[in-house]
Amino acid sequence: MRLCGLSVGTDEHQLLSLRVQAANDGYSQMSRPIEDYALIGDMRTAALVSRCGSIDWLCLPCFDSSACFAALLGTPENGCWQISPVEPAPRVRRAYRPGTLVLETDFETDTGAIRLTDCMIPDSHQPRLLRVVRGLRGQVDMRMQLILRFDYGSLVPWVEGIANGVCATAGPDSVAVHSSVEMTGVGFTTVSQFTVNAGTSVSFQLTYFPSHEQLPESIEAVKACESAAAWWRDWSGKHRLEGPWRNLVQRSLITLKALSFSPTGGLVAAATTSLPERLGGVRNWDYRFCWLRDAAFTLYALLRAGYGEEAKAWREWLLRAAAGKPEDLSILFGLRGERRLPELELPWLPGYENSRPVRTGNAAYAQFQLDVYGEVMDTLHLAQESGLASQDRGWALQRVLLQFLESAWHKPDNGIWEVRGPTRHFTYSKVMAWVAFDRAIQAVERFGLSGPVERWRGCRTQIHEEVCRRAFHSERGAFVQSYDSDLLDASVLVIPRVGFLPARDRRMRSTVRVIQRDLSEQGFLRRYQTASQVDGLPPGEGVFLPCSFWLCDNLALCGEHASARDLFERLIDVCNDVGLLSEEYDARSKRFLGNFPQAITHVALVNTAQNLATGEHPPTSRGG
Repeated sequence: MRLCGLSVGTDEHQLLSLRVQAANDGYSQMSRPIEDYALIGDMRTAALVSRCGSIDWLCLPCFDSSACFAALLGTPENGCWQISPVEPAPRVRRAYRPGTLVLETDFETDTGAIRLTDCMIPDSHQPRLLRVVRGLRGQVDMRMQLILRFDYGSLVPWVEGIANGVCATAGPDSVAVHSSVEMTGVGFTTVSQFTVNAGTSVSFQLTYFPSHEQLPESIEAVKACESAAAWWRDWSGKHRLEGPWRNLVQRSLITLKALSFSPTGGLVAAATTSLPERLGGVRNWDYRFCWLRDAAFTLYALLRAGYGEEAKAWREWLLRAAAGKPEDLSILFGLRGERRLPELELPWLPGYENSRPVRTGNAAYAQFQLDVYGEVMDTLHLAQESGLASQDRGWALQRVLLQFLESAWHKPDNGIWEVRGPTRHFTYSKVMAWVAFDRAIQAVERFGLSGPVERWRGCRTQIHEEVCRRAFHSERGAFVQSYDSDLLDASVLVIPRVGFLPARDRRMRSTVRVIQRDLSEQGFLRRYQTASQVDGLPPGEGVFLPCSFWLCDNLALCGEHASARDLFERLIDVCNDVGLLSEEYDARSKRFLGNFPQAITHVALVNTAQNLATGEHPPTSRGG
């Protein structure tokens, strides 16, 4: 049976279409709030599932591939897959199975209750998404609507029937969708209506394959879900972090594992692109890439939690990505270490809540940012400290990077926030240049590696003196965003956490107080004052959750443990119902902002939770 997108003309199918459309009323025009989504994934790609049972985001076959479900950035016509009761379900509850990335959503209607289980098969070479509906009590009429749209919602595929399902193809991409119930074509969608009784189940599976390859066979979905759950329980059960927030830390570690790209060891910053930092604004970026500045944060979290293999894979990815001419070192790379990530706009997508433009790629790859040299050196130093690497592995590369940095550290750059305005002498960048030389000196002194240590000491001293002289604003009583400026920036909270100055230094104590006073919103921290136009963009964004965790660390380092714990408790209260966090948060409307879920936010949560639980704050590696 060929279902090429033309309406099937029977009265039965027209009635089904009308029922599906009626059930979608109130949903079909826009995606759900960001906090309404949960993540499932297989360490190659990931999907976002809403509370109403719709998968609104999925890129195949990898994180950075084009999306076949892009309703998150538009409407269901841009692609989604919804499974839910036909009648309203006034009670919806969801949770991950403990220690897993297997999502369970319970819908209760007036006639009964069902459980929708969503997962992907971990580390599979062939991306496969499983959806199982099981009856819990009574009898529930269900509907399924599958709207496949390749290339970020722009291509309607050719759909044809296969045994127990359908196959959709557009150019190089194909997906096979198998089910235990009949599916049919209505308009440009594939639909099904079925009834689930207590104790019975209905399954669906979507499998990606290149269109020139053989059609994949179906598998037993219920059994595969159980195997996926067992895999995740085995992995998450190895983590050794304890303390009052153990379950939340475990959820963050699982999220980080889900955001890792298993073939190379890279870690994407988030699973999405173009979720706005301000609703209706233009601060919409593609985060499906690997940022070097996340490296030391992430490596420390993984090592602390006992995940040496993941930490080693991340370090090896970093060495491969950083290889080459030192002046060409970028701040971000593709999943496999790609350096050229051209930024494009997708005009056919209206954007999340009309936040335009929708972008793919990220032009920040071409920026010059000094801090990445410190990030690389700090990460490799941490790996050396932890016994993760042989003594000289990567040292030749590090020496080349330092040789370049000796003549480049005095240059202005685009800074940690990747400003698209004029370059400046950003304080964070200079501090991280100091870190690069400091870690090299320690490598010589502690591990017996060879290098021009006296010259490096001279650079380290010169940078330290210059930062203290030009980045500390005596009238404001704080380290500021850039040299000779009076603007604040929460990134300077890194200063004690990398060992540049003690947290109890009077300048740092004063800086923390001023930042708390002037960058605070509803008790959380903004990154900086966007109205200053330093970043070359229109002003306005939410509070920045990683910086708020960094503030917790600084308060604890200063001995203000009660204040640190209070702030941490308020931060974890921001987590959605399944324990996930975005990059930013609108503290007034209590809405998530920015790409989701955000790796660096979850890394910060893991490290700050452990800092507060144990009181450990290593002076030479960042703890959050």
